[in-house]
Amino acid sequence: MPQPSSSSTDGYDIAFRVLGVVLAIAVPLSNLAWLGGNLTAWATDTGPRAPYQPVQALLHPDQLWPRLGDTSLLLGTRILPGTVLLALGITAAVLYKRHKDGGGRRKRVAGMAKQRDIEPLMSKAITTKARSLRPSLKDAKHLNPADTGILLGNLQGTKHEVRMGYEDVAVAIMAPRSGKTTSLAIPSILNAPGPVLLTSNKAAGDAYTATLDARAAVGRTWSMDPQQIAHAERAMWWNPLSDAKTLDGAGRLAGHFLAASVDASQQGDFWSKAGSNILSQLFLAAALAERPITDVMQWLAFPADRTPLDVLRDHGFAAVAAQLKGTVEGPPETRDGIYETARQYAAALLNSEIAAWVTPQKDVAEFKPSEFVTSKDTLYLLSKDGGGGASALIAACADSVMRAATAQAERAGGRLDPPMLAILDEAANVCKISDLPDLYSHLGSRGIIPITILQSYRQGQKVWGDAGMDAMWSASTIKVIGSGIDDPDFADKLSRLIGDHDVETTSTSTSESGKSTSVSMRQERILAADAIRALPKGTALAFATGMRAAMLDLRPWYLEPGAGELSAASARASKDITERAVAKTAPKQSDFGKAA
Repeated sequence: MPQPSSSSTDGYDIAFRVLGVVLAIAVPLSNLAWLGGNLTAWATDTGPRAPYQPVQALLHPDQLWPRLGDTSLLLGTRILPGTVLLALGITAAVLYKRHKDGGGRRKRVAGMAKQRDIEPLMSKAITTKARSLRPSLKDAKHLNPADTGILLGNLQGTKHEVRMGYEDVAVAIMAPRSGKTTSLAIPSILNAPGPVLLTSNKAAGDAYTATLDARAAVGRTWSMDPQQIAHAERAMWWNPLSDAKTLDGAGRLAGHFLAASVDASQQGDFWSKAGSNILSQLFLAAALAERPITDVMQWLAFPADRTPLDVLRDHGFAAVAAQLKGTVEGPPETRDGIYETARQYAAALLNSEIAAWVTPQKDVAEFKPSEFVTSKDTLYLLSKDGGGGASALIAACADSVMRAATAQAERAGGRLDPPMLAILDEAANVCKISDLPDLYSHLGSRGIIPITILQSYRQGQKVWGDAGMDAMWSASTIKVIGSGIDDPDFADKLSRLIGDHDVETTSTSTSESGKSTSVSMRQERILAADAIRALPKGTALAFATGMRAAMLDLRPWYLEPGAGELSAASARASKDITERAVAKTAPKQSDFGKAA
């Protein structure tokens, strides 16, 4: 018996499809025509209800309702049914699309983590973990979600919140305007249960203005603004030498000035190391003698001054004094080169406006890190990009706070409760703590939660070197990747970390015996490098230790409850900054008098 040809088979398929479409339209339309005709007859009181004959109602409505006029028939059996059918079709299409895309949210990427894959970051597990980490919550019946962890976003396509716990440490790599401030920094600060530290290079319209009033309602707000980014009044001063009374502490302080001045690749040369050593020796002497840090600049200007040598010897640091004496009495060209290098590193201290923030001030409160870490206060550390010595002071203050928090955690039994949040925004520009990658290995276990925010992976490599940035990446238990990743090597690395998944491939072949279909499986990248580069704004990738990578829908603060009040407060704070800036630049009345 001859087999049907492929062309005739295709013809049958098309015919059946066309028939299906016609029936899908004709059946509901005819029923609507019958219903519309009866409703029109009832509304116009022109006769009894017609029997159920939907086909007749669609084709010959005048025979079912002979008393209805032409206009009434047109409206009741044509226009009304057509409009209703069109509306139902549009509604069904919208509902189907919403269902397919996750209720109006972005469609979940196949192969990415589902709820069960990241269960430790979901509400139930994170709440249980918070009770075990924070003794103050152990007996509480109901916990505020903010007390259990830091919100990262919603699992894509769902309403399930994803949070990092208060023992996690995080790195966020997010390009400008990808949500790093609006969706990560600001919500974290607003909901922090304990003290908060923020570093930033912006003020107006940023995390500073958005959170200032809200955090002031929780505790005291401290603003260290040596370069007048927010034009903040100097209402505090901090002594950077308070931790420099040991050789290790003085060396750390000098290291901040070194890191703020040169990249990691240049910190190992002779002049850099020698300049840093001189700074550490002079910082130690100034701290032991309880002198202001600005005295170090005087000693650098006059290497022959024996005051630091005498101080070091009097306090039992004879070996350090001998090293300093050897440099001072060494070949003049070498000594001058070393001292000039140290002067450049600490040059910001020559600026009286900057120095005022780190020297004793009358009628101005002293900021003490040891007291801050047991409070619910907020510390804003502001500095410009490339601030040199000014950014060194910012890094030194942040480092001092985290070290004070570590000491307090040890006294409290191992952890801070409530935990301290450290948002190191623009860390590669204004907070270059040289050993930050090493600190990541233990801060989380102390209840100190750092979130280092970078614009790119290479930015971190420039500051901490390849090994340092790799160490920080590896030590971070949470990694958040936002949109705008333009580094092809890093994008490919992320693609490989996300992994592959099985994709079902269907192939159809046609022969004399008809069509045959086969299904096979092949491996395919879940997210290719180009897809990672093209991540839409409002989404982010989350990598958690021991879990599959998850795609998140970010939660910007301005879409959350209470956003209107926060927006108004931010606008007021931004306006205050503008007014302070204008007041500083406006000519004084006395200037006009002098000109006259």
